[in-house]
Amino acid sequence: MAKTKTVFFCQNCGAQYAKWQGQCTSCKEWNTIAEEVVQKAEKSDWKTATTASKINKTAKPLRISEIDTSQEARYNTEDAELNRVLGGGLVPGSLTLLGGEPGIGKSTLLLQISLKLPYKTLYVSGEESQKQIKMRAERITSKTDNCLILTETKTQNIFRQIEAIDPDIVIIDSIQTLHSDYIESSAGSISQIRECTTELIKFAKETATPVLLIGHITKDGNIAGPKILEHMVDTVLQFEGDRNHVYRILRALKNRFGSTSELGIYEMQGSGLREVTNPSEILISKKDEELSGTAIASTLEGMRPLMIEIQALVSTAVYGTPQRSATGYNLKRLNMILAVLEKRAGFRLGAKDVFLNITGGISVDDPAIDLAVVAAILSSSEDIPIPKEYCFAAEVGLAGEIRPVTRVEQRIQEAEKLGFSTIFVSKYNKISLQNTKIRMQLVAKIEDVVEYLFG
Repeated sequence: MAKTKTVFFCQNCGAQYAKWQGQCTSCKEWNTIAEEVVQKAEKSDWKTATTASKINKTAKPLRISEIDTSQEARYNTEDAELNRVLGGGLVPGSLTLLGGEPGIGKSTLLLQISLKLPYKTLYVSGEESQKQIKMRAERITSKTDNCLILTETKTQNIFRQIEAIDPDIVIIDSIQTLHSDYIESSAGSISQIRECTTELIKFAKETATPVLLIGHITKDGNIAGPKILEHMVDTVLQFEGDRNHVYRILRALKNRFGSTSELGIYEMQGSGLREVTNPSEILISKKDEELSGTAIASTLEGMRPLMIEIQALVSTAVYGTPQRSATGYNLKRLNMILAVLEKRAGFRLGAKDVFLNITGGISVDDPAIDLAVVAAILSSSEDIPIPKEYCFAAEVGLAGEIRPVTRVEQRIQEAEKLGFSTIFVSKYNKISLQNTKIRMQLVAKIEDVVEYLFG
């Protein structure tokens, strides 16, 4: 019998040590190193004759011009938002990791997709029974009967079922519940997560079967397990949202087959997640009368233009020290803009509280919303509402100049489509649009904007 080998792993970052020590030298955390038993057993491969026909057994180097990609068409997930975030669909042989807060809707999203897929899909759950999944599926309208449900946590048994039914797509809920016989530590440990992911990667690459994994997250918001888990997979998706709101945001943190700046928006309903094809409907408040302190900005998330509402509140500092607070916007950039308004435009905001909020619960780092932030702050300070048919798309520089932004024509077209009459842009933008109904107000300095809006 082989000698039992123990290895010490940091439970925070996954660093490996030969013996125990108090502090991890990689992440500098204390008391996070734990002993795990690693069994060096002879591994029997998951491959059998069932899948042998799909595997290229003779791996040899090829010139890049000789590699055939004609058969590598993406799988359509029948979900426009997920397709956009993935870059066009699921790539054969890819591993996709979906992380998010507990109860945010990760399992609902993937179960809903598996019920809509026209491909044979195996949904493996280590957290719920088949009856629980059936109860959830009954709330979701299923178009096909191609989804097979398996409740199992041992990877060897999962691969045995995969060989028997030969699915086109595999979904694992979740990677932290799986365990392999080749590692003696408990499920969810560093070594188990790494071993199970390695087995799934080998399966996915050799059979060209896409695998979707659900991952738990820690209290810090990071995906639980070793950081190498995110390096091993091809795509890392983050499912975000507030349980107090019905809207969920799906964004790509890593994508080997597409852009990482795309955004998908869903609405949580009793019958599942609804795709939000027009995000401006949730990002712009519906109000009957014009209120001061609000301005509409045109921003971009990946290839998608969005119209978002900026809300600002400027009030006298009660306690002597003015407060600066921003939700969904960089606080340091807000301080910079306030300094520009104080120095260049002559507004005395140094003794006032300033609160800024981006509606809809999203975070935006696009500098093109700077001018809308300025307009909202000045509107609240002067208590003069900005006409609701006005919108803004420009960056503000430290000298008070209005700087041009990228893809301004796409922003203008989105504003025109949503019924805005005037958009404020930099006069230094090169715009070649013809026959547009929206009026483009070209401005060069903050003073021009102030004079036009507030006289």
